Amino acid sequence: MITAPRMRPGERPGTLRASRPNFLIGIGVSVVLVAAATAAIYPLKHLAPVVSLSVVYLPAVLLVSAYWGLPLGLATSLLSAAAFNFFHLPPTGRFTIADSRNWVALGAFTVVAVTVSTVAELARSRALEADRRRTEADLAAAVARDLLGGSETESALAAAAQRVAEALGIGPVSIELGAVEGDRRRQALALVGADGGQVGTLLVPRRLPGDTEQRLLAHVVPALGALVAIALRRDALQAEAVETAALRRSDDVKTALLRAVSHDLRTPVTAIVAAGHALGSDSLTPGERAELSTAVVEEGEQLAALVDKLLDLSRLQAGRAEPRRDWVSLEDVLHAAREGLSDPGGDIRLTIEPDVPPVRADAAHLERAFANLLENAVRYSGGLPVSVQVRRSGPRVVARVVDQGPGIGAVERARIFEPFYRGPATGREAGTGSGLGLAIAKGFVEANGGTISVESLPGQGSSFVVSLPIQQPGQPQPEPEPEPALPT
Repeated sequence: MITAPRMRPGERPGTLRASRPNFLIGIGVSVVLVAAATAAIYPLKHLAPVVSLSVVYLPAVLLVSAYWGLPLGLATSLLSAAAFNFFHLPPTGRFTIADSRNWVALGAFTVVAVTVSTVAELARSRALEADRRRTEADLAAAVARDLLGGSETESALAAAAQRVAEALGIGPVSIELGAVEGDRRRQALALVGADGGQVGTLLVPRRLPGDTEQRLLAHVVPALGALVAIALRRDALQAEAVETAALRRSDDVKTALLRAVSHDLRTPVTAIVAAGHALGSDSLTPGERAELSTAVVEEGEQLAALVDKLLDLSRLQAGRAEPRRDWVSLEDVLHAAREGLSDPGGDIRLTIEPDVPPVRADAAHLERAFANLLENAVRYSGGLPVSVQVRRSGPRVVARVVDQGPGIGAVERARIFEPFYRGPATGREAGTGSGLGLAIAKGFVEANGGTISVESLPGQGSSFVVSLPIQQPGQPQPEPEPEPALPT
């Protein structure tokens, strides 16, 4: 059975294609068409002279010549002439020509076959070239999407190489950045940018068909080199943009830091300067002088505490707060943190279960972390007691710092550990605090392998939960256990 050649997607039936159909199919089509034309002449003999009926074979010659080329077209014309001569030209049944006019018919077949085949061959070569150009254009567009549409050029090179291999029908292909040497199985083709510098290397199999290698060198390699160069330039511009954005954000952070800290620094400095000027007056009573002296000391201590917090935050953000680990008792750490508070008037109640083991951490880091947590709890408790509960929970030690303040809303809970963030405050605590304490506490706790979180509901106080691993010598740090949430 003769089957028609399969068409490509989007190709219309009857159009001249760049590639020839199967030759064996062409032979079958030629024989069938010549036989059909020979049979069609018998009923036509009563309508026209026999010699003029040779035109019936011309569609077969035209069709075969156009689709299968000159050799098969010539063969079809000869077969048509032979069939016409044998079956219809007198004397029939023999391959002889009695009338010289019949030689004209045979010559017409030959001229038509050569002409149509030549024109078809030229059209086919043009179609083949157009098909190759379309394939190369599609390849360039697809590679451009791969290289320029992704985030990084290097990660898109594999997909681009796969597209080249599929488009040209060749073996494994790879694209490497920079200059790479080939080996005995692969040849290296330099990918050159617009400035003439090599930006990459296309590695293809060594033994390629001549036309495929010519297409690679003439069309694919130049386009691929230009695209890789553009993609690398895009990467460089993106890196510059990211760096510029980072510098801009850094400047914004610095500006915000100065704005946030300037007031906190200016307040004690102004108080110290004013008290210093007043102490120089001769009209002061001893009581007033002592009061001013006390104010200078208190404001100086507040200023020193703020400077210490800024230094702690700077060390944490720079990654220079490396802990000096040792076996530490949390009871001792909490007592030291409570005694070191600048406002010793807060009512802080410690509850430590007897089975709490020591933890391996930096005692100074933990003391500063808990001091900031206690200071924050005392500030927001409104004079009510602050409780600290320490217990063992599986492989971890858990400490809860619980205040009886106004609580923290969901929006504030998401940002409460950010540096310089101050949530909306009311009452006595409004306008106080530097916004650094919780960020420093989080940094020191995490530097020692712990975690810190907050549980709070508006109007029901807040609970800051610090979880530290009980790390035995030679044991990896265990994962934290989830803490039960506060009742709603």
